[in-house]
Amino acid sequence: MNLEKRIAAFGELGKGLINIAHGKNEIEFEGKDLSLQAAELYKLISTSKNYNGWFTENFVQYMIEAIGNSLQKNKLEQWIQPYQDKLQKVNFPKTIGVVMAGNVPAVGFHDMLCVLISGNRLLAKLSSDDNRLIPAIVNLLNAIEPGLEGMCSFTENRLSEFEAVIATGSNNTARYFEYYFGKFNHIIRKNRNGVAVLSGSESEKDLNGLCSDIFTYYGLGCRNVSKLLLPAGYDFTRLLEAISKHENITNNHKYFNNYEYNKAIFLVNGTPHFDSGKLLLVEDERIASPVSVLNYQFYNDDSELPDYAKVNAAEIQCVISNSQILKSKVQFGKSQQPELWDYADGVDTLSFLLSLG
Repeated sequence: MNLEKRIAAFGELGKGLINIAHGKNEIEFEGKDLSLQAAELYKLISTSKNYNGWFTENFVQYMIEAIGNSLQKNKLEQWIQPYQDKLQKVNFPKTIGVVMAGNVPAVGFHDMLCVLISGNRLLAKLSSDDNRLIPAIVNLLNAIEPGLEGMCSFTENRLSEFEAVIATGSNNTARYFEYYFGKFNHIIRKNRNGVAVLSGSESEKDLNGLCSDIFTYYGLGCRNVSKLLLPAGYDFTRLLEAISKHENITNNHKYFNNYEYNKAIFLVNGTPHFDSGKLLLVEDERIASPVSVLNYQFYNDDSELPDYAKVNAAEIQCVISNSQILKSKVQFGKSQQPELWDYADGVDTLSFLLSLG
């Protein structure tokens, strides 16, 4: 299948995902009735919480719509433009093994997209926490473009018979990945988190956006903000008010149990902290924080910020800020809406796949 057909297929998939996220599961494409595949995915939006308590309806819907928005044809064309020549020359598909994480809904979609858009075959090992959404999306994609049937397969066993591998997991599982996959061409991803840099002059809109960056997917995503950098003497009043007004995330018992547990630990240990009733803020130099906890650290001067980002680059997935001194940053409220060219861990997945020859 040529590149133009692959782009068209994903463009149509994007439209379908947006419709499904908006509650429309009767979909047609070029005279084909896709309602069966759409209904399967639509049902998963509301039922995923039955097998993973973190996958609540609003967050699964949010992810499906975010993926759909990223697949607009103009964005797909902008994304692949630097690789046009190499993409046109792919004639012999390779089998790419992908170990997908399960921390947020359909988190492995971008890897799947990179494999297929590059003309290769996907062999995916799905996380038991998220083993339904990606196959349902693939079913819809195959219905849109039958030429892609057979290009995706899934296994519950150890990956074998692949020519390169992409594996995503924790810092601990990454050591095992290095052991098993080190001799192959590979991308191995570890834990990363989002860091927000505040100046104290953020608008109400900025602070509300920051709350989304913190709370979306209950803070489990690698692009969620787990750490704040604050100017010395920062007044927490407006931030705490914004957090307290945010959606009632503590309705989820899994999140609430984490909140109660961490609160008890802080109280028993006498750890100074702010308690918003939904989120615990504690001064801590670490970037990663437990669910329901947000670490913060003070800085004295803006000139410190670029060095902080550089020194901690291996732990930072994205920086959310209005600061003009930071070159690479994301707007408040946009951390969970990455573009196709916002590669995880800053590793260009598409370039990697096209380098395999």
